[in-house]
Amino acid sequence: MKEKQKIENNPLKEDLEHILAHTKGLWEELRGKKIFITGGTGFFGCWFLESFAWANEKLNLKSSMLVLTRNVEDFRKRAPHLTDKPFISFHTGDVRSFDFPKGKFDYIIHAAASLNSPRNERDSLEIFDIIVEGTRRVLEFAGKCKIKKFLMVSSGAIYGKQPAEIARIGEDYQGAPEPVDWRSAYSEGKRAAELLTALKAREYGFEAKIPRCFAFVGPYQRLDEQWAIGNFIRDGLNGGPIVVKGDGTAVRSYLYAADLTIFLWTIFLKGKSCLPYNVGSEEEINIRSLAEMISLILNIKKDIVISKKPDIKIEIDRYVPSTKLAREKLNLKQRIKLHDAIKKTIKYLKYKERK
Repeated sequence: MKEKQKIENNPLKEDLEHILAHTKGLWEELRGKKIFITGGTGFFGCWFLESFAWANEKLNLKSSMLVLTRNVEDFRKRAPHLTDKPFISFHTGDVRSFDFPKGKFDYIIHAAASLNSPRNERDSLEIFDIIVEGTRRVLEFAGKCKIKKFLMVSSGAIYGKQPAEIARIGEDYQGAPEPVDWRSAYSEGKRAAELLTALKAREYGFEAKIPRCFAFVGPYQRLDEQWAIGNFIRDGLNGGPIVVKGDGTAVRSYLYAADLTIFLWTIFLKGKSCLPYNVGSEEEINIRSLAEMISLILNIKKDIVISKKPDIKIEIDRYVPSTKLAREKLNLKQRIKLHDAIKKTIKYLKYKERK
């Protein structure tokens, strides 16, 4: 009775049912299998764990997941319902140097360092090292385990600056970050990680799946990072004003976390090996309009603060993917509109605040 009540009170129940409805045919492959995941306590990782736990219980898969983390006790405080699952266990270590856990694993999800960006030159070296050396270490473990499939969560940042004349950037775009700019550490790290993954897939014979992820919104997203949408929601929940740090002209798109999770599981289990797929929304919005949308949803009375004036000499900054490949080959698409995604995120945050 208590377990049923827990499920009914789960604020993510609707999202998890949405995920299962659009991935149901995939899960049979994981029946009785063991999965190792890095980055399992971050934004992406929590959605992997939530959806895996939901499917495992609903479909009686009898699968298990081992999560690499640096601090399991910290995660236990944030998500006790996930740490209490008997089929989810934890392995303490740094992604660059962790001791290989005992036993055999069938699948690996490498989601560590999926949503970071350097804020200064010293920080950039650390991020590059975590991505590259962390990926190398996990790939060594993959070879030892003789796994079937490996998911390397990459980023749309690997394309470098999106030209203003390209409305939606596709996987065939051959641009790249500026290699001598310290701010390219994250982007160049992900490029190197993709190459390492492809090389090791060829050496060890496993299937390598590579989603290139853009921008997202949803429960478990931190509101104090550099992502505008999280900052705006934080400002709004605090009563405003919502502060736009730039001039508000930058163009972005945001996919809701539940749809993101559908993309990731589908690419992992059905995507073509060593073929990158963009993951994100094609529903573009400029940052000023995003702030206005959040202000209206939260009914903020204070005016939005735009920190800078637009400079017509500078081309508008865009970061919007084309998801045509995923749509046509894997039948993946955005199902939850941005307005609804923001409302669902706010509802979850208010629920957590009441607890």
